[in-house]
Amino acid sequence: MSKPKTVFFCQTCGYESAKWLGKCPSCNSWNTFAEEIVVKTESNKNEWRTSDSRSKIISPKTLNEIETATEERFPTPDHELNRVLGGGIVPGSLILIGGEPGIGKSTLMLQIGLALKKVKILYVSGEESEQQIKMRAVRLSPEKFSENFFTLTETNTKNIFAAIGALQPQMVIIDSIQTLFSSVMDSVAGTVGQVRQCAGELMKFAKETNTPVFLVGHITKDGGLAGPKVLEHMVDTVLQFEGDRHLAYRILRTTKNRFGSTSEIGIYEMLGNGLREVSNPSEILISQKDGLLSGATIGATIEGNRPLLIEIQSLVSPASYGTPQRTPNGFDQKRLNMLLAVLEKRCGFRVGSQDVFVNMAGGIYVEDPAIDLALCASIISSMEEIPVSDKICFAAEIGLGGELRAVNRIEQRISEAEKLGFEKIYVSKFSQKSIDLKKTKIEIRSFGKLAEVFKELFG
Repeated sequence: MSKPKTVFFCQTCGYESAKWLGKCPSCNSWNTFAEEIVVKTESNKNEWRTSDSRSKIISPKTLNEIETATEERFPTPDHELNRVLGGGIVPGSLILIGGEPGIGKSTLMLQIGLALKKVKILYVSGEESEQQIKMRAVRLSPEKFSENFFTLTETNTKNIFAAIGALQPQMVIIDSIQTLFSSVMDSVAGTVGQVRQCAGELMKFAKETNTPVFLVGHITKDGGLAGPKVLEHMVDTVLQFEGDRHLAYRILRTTKNRFGSTSEIGIYEMLGNGLREVSNPSEILISQKDGLLSGATIGATIEGNRPLLIEIQSLVSPASYGTPQRTPNGFDQKRLNMLLAVLEKRCGFRVGSQDVFVNMAGGIYVEDPAIDLALCASIISSMEEIPVSDKICFAAEIGLGGELRAVNRIEQRISEAEKLGFEKIYVSKFSQKSIDLKKTKIEIRSFGKLAEVFKELFG
């Protein structure tokens, strides 16, 4: 064995340096270098090795010589997970799922493992004991457990791969990647070097055996995945499990996917017996209330291929201090400032001296510009104390000139509003070209200017 080598790693991006540096040359972060001891050996560079990996000679091939794999992705009983993965689990894929502590990552993975009764699954836990896993499984699935679901409480990758070699599972779940350590490196678990080394070994195993691997990951104070940024580059798919621990609903969002779209989301409800799929999220995003309230409107947005109707709540009041507050929850603050400037410049509303608070009901974050019209109507409704009918929804983008701009896939938005019982939908007149009025029963009101909408709504 060679002499141990001391290396400094950037805790943010994983940049390696032979000496300590105050500023990382890769990510420009200050005071992020930490010392780690690395033991490099020639005979054991990677814990995972196939039986013929040393004797096999690899030669370059043309694209015509490469045989296309016949295996297709296999769906899970969880339709929300299938949606965010692009249709199901791809064999040989490495999937990283991150989220805050207590948000439900382990519950989701254990629930998926128990639901796939015909697939041999190995659930590796470095955080819980076997008894704790059994208690959680009994709560999630009271009926008889599958004989194909195996658990292992281990953190050493050498022992994990020995168990994998003996069991030959069809899917592996690692909870969590920050608890694993490899004997190749002489540093503690959770450090940049260990996370990168363990993820590299699992990636090699997944690709060589065509076995899908799920990695559960922690997140930092800033909300990013813990460990080096190279971890996100190594995996095939990155899923972010979001939500407030004090609320019942959780959102599974795709931030990277080599096998599908990155704009899909899955919505779950956290119950006492596990996570329940929410097939119609528009019902939970529209809050239940008695009577009409000022400052509440409904906007039609689209997340991935799924149309959603979401309630926007606004509160406008005179500023108590010198500088008015602009506090959006679930919406971009810079875009809110732009819309307030349009309301003041183009429509004559004096919002510059008002505190403006905006909330997207249900805890969802909306980036779709089609929500602009609903947001502006909500703000003016609160400012003028005039409620907007709960049978009206909005779908239009607002330009800097106060004009209403057309949005994409307007037919899906109209169809979702009609399905949920809305009587009117306000859209841009430039969207009428793609609307078949014969197929819709909902009344479609089209306008060219924002001021025209306010004149009809508020007089």
